[in-house]
Amino acid sequence: MTVEATGTTRRGRGARKAIRQTRDVTMLPALNRKLPLVEPMDAGQIEKIDAASMGILEDVGVVFRDEVALEDWRKAGADVRGETVHLDRGLVRELIATIPSEFTYHARNPANNLPFGGDHGIFVPMTGAPYLRDLDDQRRNPTLEDLANFHKLSHMLPAIHSSAHHIVEPYDHPISQRHLRITYSSMKHSDKTFMGMTTSPKNAEDVMEMCALLFGEDYLETHAVCTGNCNGNSPLVWDETMLGALRAFSKRNQPILCSPFVLGGANTPASVAPTVAQLNAEALSALAYTQVVRKGAPAIYGHYLSTVSMKSGAPMAGTPEISLMNFMIGQMARYYDIPWRTSNTLGGSKTFDAQAGYESAMTMNAVLMAGANYMWHSAGWNEAGMHCSMAKFVVDAEVCAMGYRMAEGVRWDDFDEALAAVRDVGPGGHYLGHPHTLENFQRAFFMPEMFNNDSIEQWQAEGGVEINERALQRCRDLLNEYEEPALDPGVNEALLDYIARREREIPAADALNQDH
Repeated sequence: MTVEATGTTRRGRGARKAIRQTRDVTMLPALNRKLPLVEPMDAGQIEKIDAASMGILEDVGVVFRDEVALEDWRKAGADVRGETVHLDRGLVRELIATIPSEFTYHARNPANNLPFGGDHGIFVPMTGAPYLRDLDDQRRNPTLEDLANFHKLSHMLPAIHSSAHHIVEPYDHPISQRHLRITYSSMKHSDKTFMGMTTSPKNAEDVMEMCALLFGEDYLETHAVCTGNCNGNSPLVWDETMLGALRAFSKRNQPILCSPFVLGGANTPASVAPTVAQLNAEALSALAYTQVVRKGAPAIYGHYLSTVSMKSGAPMAGTPEISLMNFMIGQMARYYDIPWRTSNTLGGSKTFDAQAGYESAMTMNAVLMAGANYMWHSAGWNEAGMHCSMAKFVVDAEVCAMGYRMAEGVRWDDFDEALAAVRDVGPGGHYLGHPHTLENFQRAFFMPEMFNNDSIEQWQAEGGVEINERALQRCRDLLNEYEEPALDPGVNEALLDYIARREREIPAADALNQDH
């Protein structure tokens, strides 16, 4: 849905510029955590999980349904029996030791570069939603224009560090060619870092070629610019599609998320610690394989983590066990000195309601306290990922900004000046007009824009607008204020020429491009 269709009139360039002078859309730097981490396992328990995972890799093995990967593993010295690869713990440790513990994400706007790993973390929007809730709060199939609007919002929201990739699926383009337009939209509508489609090896190769056009072939060799994702099929299976995409990214020295897809109790044991042991084995097997493909290539310990309802089998979000597993996985990633990814602000609700808020808040607090580096699905996720809500997208982004501020820790830089104010004001006074307050009020306490803290009388007098409608209006305002961060004309032409050529080469089909 276009912004005009909501009844909102587009403002002129001058008006948008005036608004931007009062609304700061500058991206926040990468989060640099200062709070203590939540680490429920002691050293012996960490070693117990490690030993259990290594035992799984050695004795049970992991299925790699890909002839190229199987041959790679044979050459690396693994014990390959059919499609099952048995990995000696010494080999695993040797391989994962070459994964960089920290690196920098480079955006096309250098001001948006991001240190990554260690204490640094980034917020990345949700991806993969087959539906959206639009500016009229209607659930429907998305289009490429809807995707562009989400990329524009990502560009405008300070706490969002990436434009991701297919936040929603653009149904108005053939599946076989969709990845090209998705990648171009990520690149065109934001100058932040982005993700690359890994829906097939050929698609991943196209993404890498488009990155080379945007940044330069040689630049990719030494700079991380785009993140891929490789989902495992728990329990203990990696398939040909994901492994081929992994190779496309790792060969070009681009970071890949090695993400077992965990539905606790369905494809893992119905118990927290054994689930982490299995997930850890799965992640380690893929992380090790990235180093077989290219030693020193950046890789990220990943997972998609949910538990399932023992009543219905449906995935759940925000449960205590998910928080506990995030804490444990953070400890394991740090044990191996590898940056790690988790999922943020997840919700299972069908609308943007209290359930969605509680589940998302529970998840985010655990993610921050667990010390995650790549906080994916940080905006918009609802209905177990089946739709991306425009209203929830902007509210989630503000909640991420709140979490960011909390995780920065206590500021001490004005301590002496503030204590002097206590002496100035004395008993029974107030601080509202004191110079220290006037100088610091904007940074002293986070002032959310999406949450209403007025009296009920004032709220009613102003129409009694609830958060869903306030958020939708914020979306309309942001999209009206948006100005595109223009691509270099020559690069833009090269990208469009590449897309046109590949769309001629790839038959339009409702199936993934595996062959062209």
